[in-house]
Amino acid sequence: MELKIRVSDWLGKKKMTQKELSDLTGIRPATVSALYHEKIKRIEIDHIVKLCEAFECQPGDLFQYEKREN
Repeated sequence: MELKIRVSDWLGKKKMTQKELSDLTGIRPATVSALYHEKIKRIEIDHIVKLCEAFECQPGDLFQYEKREN
């Protein structure tokens, strides 16, 4: 199973850059980049809240579960 973080999709929908998201949320640019490239292993609840506020979405809108094929 794999959990996709859809930050890149939301940045596209909102026509926002990673820097703009970092400035708006206070999340460090390196963390925003890791979220964007789905390289992050864990995410703080505080960050989820800030992302939801920035994107005007619900937490479930930020994630997509995909079952891995074996």
